[in-house]
Amino acid sequence: MDFILSEDQEMVRDAARRLMGGACPIALVRAVAGGDRAAGDPLWRHLSDWLPLGNGSLVELCLFLEETGAALAPGPLLASSALYAPLTGDAEQTGTVALAGPDGQWVPNDSPVKSFVIEADGVSRVAVVLGGPRVAVVEASDLASRQVATLDSTRRVFEVTVPDAVVAGAAPVDPAVVARVLERAWVALSAELLGVTRWLFDTALAYAKVRVQFERPIGSFQAIQHKLADMALVRERAWAAVYYAAMAVEAGDADGRRAAHVAKAAAGVAARRCAKEAIQIHGGIGFTWEHDLHLYMRRAFFSERLLGTTDWHHDRIADLILA
Repeated sequence: MDFILSEDQEMVRDAARRLMGGACPIALVRAVAGGDRAAGDPLWRHLSDWLPLGNGSLVELCLFLEETGAALAPGPLLASSALYAPLTGDAEQTGTVALAGPDGQWVPNDSPVKSFVIEADGVSRVAVVLGGPRVAVVEASDLASRQVATLDSTRRVFEVTVPDAVVAGAAPVDPAVVARVLERAWVALSAELLGVTRWLFDTALAYAKVRVQFERPIGSFQAIQHKLADMALVRERAWAAVYYAAMAVEAGDADGRRAAHVAKAAAGVAARRCAKEAIQIHGGIGFTWEHDLHLYMRRAFFSERLLGTTDWHHDRIADLILA
């Protein structure tokens, strides 16, 4: 399998990197995390131009989301492009998907209460997935939603109550369509986690080069070198797993579902490991509110659990192997 990016793919990645570097400063992220949702509006005016990625190449979507993850970009891009657009075919407006029931499991169910609905109050429409599976697309303003506090305050999550009329009007959909949407979403979120992991590793490495103890950079100490080597290893493993899964799912390969589970599990492991080690390498300053590290740690820990925990994905891999 060829992992070399095409010219078009490099253009997507470079455009995303330039956009994040100029339009998503950490001050904007902190403002949104502090409750000022309007602070992200200037960024969203740029990101909204990229909504069509939701119905395009999964590899290109992953390349873009990796850069938004590295910048902790807030807003409904992930929900719109990785969940709503692939399910509905609508990549022209913002949307999200209400699928998980009160138990948090991302499987179609008939519960009128849906949990982990991303950015429910910041999108135009919500695609409600019910048992069967059946799907109903409704205006977001027609649903009663309650924001749920999570570790990551840069990504708003809601519990949504679906009216009886919406449940009654839901239309049947092919189970394979829902399954494919979930596969795509697992890989897309994993790509975003790659960006978070990259920032954590690069920041820890840079700090190890300049932080001096006992008249030597701490990066010269074997214990720090071992931590950085372990971080680099899990990061590279996750990168390979995510982009293999992106290509397999996009091609409709028979290995796509297993690869998608592997990607989410590998990206979750890498993000958590790098977050913990980055805090240890930074020492006391890594625990402060003023340092940006805790923002990335929050995104890493929350996203590792979003769309299924690492343990859940490991269990699904075991199911596929033993089937």
